[in-house]
Amino acid sequence: MRPTRGAIGSPADAPPAGAPATLCRVPLYPGSLSLRDARRGYFDANGFGDDGGYSKRWVKVKVGPAAFWFPNTQGRVQAVRYHDLHHVATGYDTDLPGEGEIGAWEIASGCRGFFAAWWLNLIAMCFGAFLAPGRIFRAFVRGRHSRNLYGERFDEALLASSVADVRARLGLAGDAPPTSLADGLAFAGWSLVALAAYAAQSAAVVAPIALLVVWLI
Repeated sequence: MRPTRGAIGSPADAPPAGAPATLCRVPLYPGSLSLRDARRGYFDANGFGDDGGYSKRWVKVKVGPAAFWFPNTQGRVQAVRYHDLHHVATGYDTDLPGEGEIGAWEIASGCRGFFAAWWLNLIAMCFGAFLAPGRIFRAFVRGRHSRNLYGERFDEALLASSVADVRARLGLAGDAPPTSLADGLAFAGWSLVALAAYAAQSAAVVAPIALLVVWLI
């Protein structure tokens, strides 16, 4: 899950001069661009810094007016390197509904051995399902009928690939697939898992605070 930014279309979210055309904060990159160059535009459009924030010790996530900080673990950094490329390939935004969409897409297409990706995507999917259930469902179905980069080696060869080649390789270049009963059942099941993950994380945050309050009383 990426740090979310302000309201869609707000002045603070405007890309710098010369950035690719954009509907919000994720530009629609020409297929001829390399992943490396497209990722640079994505970093710039979102204000993530030269290295995408990978070297930061803490990550801030905004949910409305509230801000939460969590450690930028090695597991998260390893996962978010692919996650950022997925934003470029899919076009999903970095606001809360957009993170819910890409979370659902990555869950459906599989996060392999990246535990941080599984967990953070489940939380994002849960948030997104409340904010934009139709979009989250469509992204989940899209993920079930495509693949992602988590199974590929993250190296210079991958970053040198063109956006068009990656979209074609992942099955993202064609029309959205028709929805089946199996898609609906899978979405319902994973939505329950996402809700359970959100409840567990909320309990982990609230429990120490409650214990502290009780101790102080």
